[in-house]
Amino acid sequence: MPETPEDSTTGTSVPDVDLAAGVPGPVRAVIRHLHGRRVVWVEFEASETAPPLRSPMTDVMLAGAEAALAERLPFVIVVNSAGADIAEGIAPLHGWGRVARVLTRCSGVVPTFAIVDGPAVSGPALILGLVDFTVMTERSYAFVNGPLMVRQFTGVDVTKDELGSAGALDRHAGLPSAVVHDREAGAAMVSEILSYLPDHCDREPDRWPVVDPPDRLCAAAGELIPESSTGSYDVREVIEAVIDADSLLEVRGRWAANIVTAFATVAGRPVGVVANQPLALAGTLDIPASQKAARFVATCDAFNLPIITLVDTPGFYPGKDLEWKGMIRHGAQLVFAYGRATVPRICVILRKSYGGAYIVMDSKRMGNDICLAWPWAELAVMGAGQAAAILQRRASDDERAAFEADYSERLLNPWTAAERGYVDAVIDPADTRREVAAALDMLADKREQLVRRRHGNTPL
Repeated sequence: MPETPEDSTTGTSVPDVDLAAGVPGPVRAVIRHLHGRRVVWVEFEASETAPPLRSPMTDVMLAGAEAALAERLPFVIVVNSAGADIAEGIAPLHGWGRVARVLTRCSGVVPTFAIVDGPAVSGPALILGLVDFTVMTERSYAFVNGPLMVRQFTGVDVTKDELGSAGALDRHAGLPSAVVHDREAGAAMVSEILSYLPDHCDREPDRWPVVDPPDRLCAAAGELIPESSTGSYDVREVIEAVIDADSLLEVRGRWAANIVTAFATVAGRPVGVVANQPLALAGTLDIPASQKAARFVATCDAFNLPIITLVDTPGFYPGKDLEWKGMIRHGAQLVFAYGRATVPRICVILRKSYGGAYIVMDSKRMGNDICLAWPWAELAVMGAGQAAAILQRRASDDERAAFEADYSERLLNPWTAAERGYVDAVIDPADTRREVAAALDMLADKREQLVRRRHGNTPL
């Protein structure tokens, strides 16, 4: 743990506050300072042999979660547990259920984190799905059912690392927001994410020092776009050209690489950035990308971070398997997340914005506050070649070429969309940072009156 900080008003040290200190066992709950931020910290002791989850341990976890909710403080749990103690019967499962219920009540109220340093099996593993951000150490692993159960039920032999190592979950499941070396690095990563977030939903994030002029030109952003409409580039370089220098923090970077979700600052104001990534699947949207972006948008909306969306996508990734796995339902998750978001929302169309993906990526009619487009942006149901393939099936090559040229001139440009009110301004790419910073200033006092209801019925 970092050194105990001093109270700025009295000059005296601020001690940790133990919760449920009299409960025996390998779990401790404490209100402490994490790099200057007060948090509720619940920690399983570090050990090579992870302890099974017993009911007294769930009592400590519950005390921590309830304190986070009552005191409106971020909640962090460091997990190292081999699952419920079989010898104790149902008691630890009952205790875990109580913890899960309070963590659910914490959702959207205070930021919640898990650091996995060792195993997280069965009930403890499901905690990782409840929190906002999970950080896994390189030695950790997590799964609901272990290798023995997999072998008994399916006949497949699999090791614990193949099933649930940090690397496997990072690449294939999108569980960890980041993978780090050890427990201390996990605490540092939680602190870094927290630097963009407020303590609770009724506060705004603290502003960062302004070290990068808001009106700085960012000509490099436009220069990154290839002349060919099908050429690829790394959208993270575009993001870095627009935001404050050295403020980018990408989360879940290895999962669903066709979309980038990241925290950043613009003129010192923390923001969330969602951007299509042409380097992966040409920037199309599939199920993992929709889920990843929807979760991030919902998190930004819960904790008062403006959302900047950078669009360059030819549409949804086509395929029978994708449709059968629920592309409609999961694509709707991203629509739902944007549609209910009330924070300031700024959309910048970098190049392509086609079809259903145009709607999903925070289009004007989805309720964004400011929609900007670069001069070569293409907004349409589909590209000229695709339109010709459908509408000019029986035409000659010359007729099809003429159709494509006319289609591109009349429809595939941002000025047509601007005339119809779908784009607020067509801007020089070099002015993007300045325009975004000005829009954020204008929207700083944005407030929306929410409809009184218990909750929306999120598509799952």
